[in-house]
Amino acid sequence: MTLVENPIFARLYGPIAARQEERGNRALRNELLAGLSGRVIEVGPGTGLNFARYPTEVSEVVAVEPEPHLRAQATEAARTAPVRVRVVDGTAARLPAEDGSADAVAISGLLCSVPDPRAALEEFRRVLRPGGQLRFYEHVRSHDTAFATAQRLADVVWPRLMGGCHVTRDPLPDIRRVFEVERCRGFRFPATAWCSPVAPRIIGSARKPR
Repeated sequence: MTLVENPIFARLYGPIAARQEERGNRALRNELLAGLSGRVIEVGPGTGLNFARYPTEVSEVVAVEPEPHLRAQATEAARTAPVRVRVVDGTAARLPAEDGSADAVAISGLLCSVPDPRAALEEFRRVLRPGGQLRFYEHVRSHDTAFATAQRLADVVWPRLMGGCHVTRDPLPDIRRVFEVERCRGFRFPATAWCSPVAPRIIGSARKPR
């Protein structure tokens, strides 16, 4: 089913992500996943950095990763996870899961790169049970006009280098159209990153209406 191959980005992702973990991303992953339980579908797990952060109340994580190199690394990470993790092929718009079969969907840095964020969110809603949660941690378009202009310029080249990642997207309005947002906070990561086009970020949770 593999539809996504970004071999250069997939090999760059590991070292970049490891540096971000040391700069505070590890704590943000804890915040993203805190309190989850039951069956979770994680979409786009990359190398599996979230796996070690899942609470033991989670009975199973189905990790859907379309990029072959990243999926192989995620499979290795799953072996040492504190919860059961099953890594599978698939895309955000076509998840290998039945309707209403998940208690939660978790995404981090995903909606920037999918072809159609709204279609992906509708798919997340499909697989969630009524009242199920979407946990999200995404970078966003800046509210600062000058910074947003710089993001638009960066977006000419950035997607070609970073696996289709667009730095000008603002996913929160789309999330609100599909889900009921319960909490969301915006911040800059890292706090000293004044030049990075992916510094403006949001983290939060939303719920599928019952």
